[in-house]
Amino acid sequence: MKILIKNIQQLLQVREESVTWIAGKDMKQLPAIDNAWLLIENDLISDFGSMDSLLEIEADEVIDATGKVVLPTWCDSHTHLVYAGNREQEFVNRINGMSYHEIAENGGGIINSAKKLQATTEEDLYNQSIDRLKEVMQMGTGAIEIKSGYGLTPEAEMKMLRVAKKLGEDFPVTVKTTFLGAHAVPTEFKGNKAGYIDLIVNEMLPKIASEKLATYVDVFCEEGYFSVADTERILSEAKKYNLIPKIHVNQFTILGGIALGVKYDALSVDHLEVLDQNDIETLQGSKTMPVALPSCSYFLSIPYTPGRELIDAGLPLALATDYNPGSTPSGNMNFVVATACIKMKLTPEEAINAATLNGAYAMGLEKTHGSITRGKKASVMITKEIPSYGYIPYSFGSNLIETVIINGEKV
Repeated sequence: MKILIKNIQQLLQVREESVTWIAGKDMKQLPAIDNAWLLIENDLISDFGSMDSLLEIEADEVIDATGKVVLPTWCDSHTHLVYAGNREQEFVNRINGMSYHEIAENGGGIINSAKKLQATTEEDLYNQSIDRLKEVMQMGTGAIEIKSGYGLTPEAEMKMLRVAKKLGEDFPVTVKTTFLGAHAVPTEFKGNKAGYIDLIVNEMLPKIASEKLATYVDVFCEEGYFSVADTERILSEAKKYNLIPKIHVNQFTILGGIALGVKYDALSVDHLEVLDQNDIETLQGSKTMPVALPSCSYFLSIPYTPGRELIDAGLPLALATDYNPGSTPSGNMNFVVATACIKMKLTPEEAINAATLNGAYAMGLEKTHGSITRGKKASVMITKEIPSYGYIPYSFGSNLIETVIINGEKV
């Protein structure tokens, strides 16, 4: 199957050779070809160039993209897309003055989601998750990471990961799975966090590894959840199973979790709403990607990750949605890109780099996703007719994505 897209107003994120990530001042550079064409063969990007270089090509489908922008699909490296039910009552509770921590202490939050998920059949959970996945694909997400963490029992955690893995098998979107058993301490282990960590280490990790249900391991390293020492124990045990670390860290407090992530070669450290100079210096020279989740900050009315500060310090930055029922009930990467520009003061170029190539790196997909490069996966989106790519974050409330192609398949 050959698809030729021609008369493209602007073809964005064009990289003749694959790069690992974009950092610092280079994030302001977004290579593009004006008046371009792009050829897709089966599930790969075959060729591209300016229209004056286009020879006669026989294609199964020709798309005229006059006045439109074409760019790689979004790479959403941090989601909790597989969950049961919703938590809109907690949204109302926060409006009425309850804090995130108060809701959790009263049986809400992650524990609330875990109860619902444990009572949901695997088939029902899969069907609920399909609807969310289809929606984010239609909005331009072509690669996605999905975490467990709303199970909090061995069987429920594995149920989540089986559903996430099946989504990746049944749909063209690329899915990476993460084990997040250390998301909260379940009610039955209240006052016995060490006992729950023993369960994670001695039972959950071996089972998940033996069934190859996850590539990554994650921990919610935060006051009231899991300490730096707790996190280190889980990461050290996960290393035995070749699970790669990704850490929830610095959402509300600075605990030293970033240094721990770098020590264990974490692929990413995510949230980072609060940072100090030590954290920034720790990340410099590491291979760990900082990941910001601006729609979480928007929804919870908490500080935004100081992305401007990170980039100005020469660091890379990725953007992701944190799609989950409690703190970010949205997988809209277009809104994430816009919010990063509006609230974090990223330029459109920086935000697009963060949501494509750097997001791909934060999932271990930088060799196959995130840029228009020959031989990479044919996952691209075509906008409606717009004046420029800056119009994508500018017109934050509009759906400007007209056509999405993921792994060579039209969504």
